[in-house]
Amino acid sequence: MVANIDNETTGGVHPLKFTLWLIIISILMMFGAFTSAYIVRREEGNWLEFDLPSMFVINTVIILLSSVTMQWAYFAAKKNNLNLVKIMVLLTMGLGAAFLYGQLNAWGDLVQNNIYFGGADSNPAGSFLYVLTGVHGFHLITGLIFLLMVLIASLQYKVHSKNMLRIQLCTTYWHFLGGLWLYLYFFLQVNH
Repeated sequence: MVANIDNETTGGVHPLKFTLWLIIISILMMFGAFTSAYIVRREEGNWLEFDLPSMFVINTVIILLSSVTMQWAYFAAKKNNLNLVKIMVLLTMGLGAAFLYGQLNAWGDLVQNNIYFGGADSNPAGSFLYVLTGVHGFHLITGLIFLLMVLIASLQYKVHSKNMLRIQLCTTYWHFLGGLWLYLYFFLQVNH
């Protein structure tokens, strides 16, 4: 079996695709543990009830739009529309940055409502919210780094119909991050 970073293997699954799926599975397990711990701790009592930041709704729309632009970049690469690939990857990066900015604003709203992470004045409900959204935000930053790598490769004409691995991996990871946010958002809406 012969493999390199840009081309498919001659048989089986490309090692980078396999690695990406291992990463996705490990992230899913981590968030499964976080949300399970959230439910268990909530049932123990001493749980502060508060409204989720309204910014979460806006961020949900932003991350859905970023998934659309990322998919559009992927389709453009398949059709060798290299200018559109660059535009859509840049748009996806901009939407990803807007999502992170929105999360910072949501945290600001939490602080204004005296909901903190850790410390004597905190409640586990607030701490869990910071952890869930913060760890997702960290993974979104890694997604932005991967997007930057795809953008640089596209500027060097290394992303096109005969060289799809980079953009395919990035698209898969970005859609995963969007799906993960939707899970977290709906989980928090139902269990908050």
